Amino acid sequence: MKISARNILKGTITEIVKGATTSHVRIDIGGGAIVTASITNEAVADLKLEKGKQAYAVVKASDVMVGID
Repeated sequence: MKISARNILKGTITEIVKGATTSHVRIDIGGGAIVTASITNEAVADLKLEKGKQAYAVVKASDVMVGID
């Protein structure tokens, strides 16, 4: 896989929660960190995503927000 994004996090799918049109895919990237992606149900089916499968979280954003408690 070759893509322009520089933030590619390899991990394992721990959960897929399907909604009416969108799924939330949780990927354990190690060190206690979980990344959640919101993608279409069609993309989940096309990629044949399932719990336990290895996947990549690819982060490509022009803005990053920071929050504090």
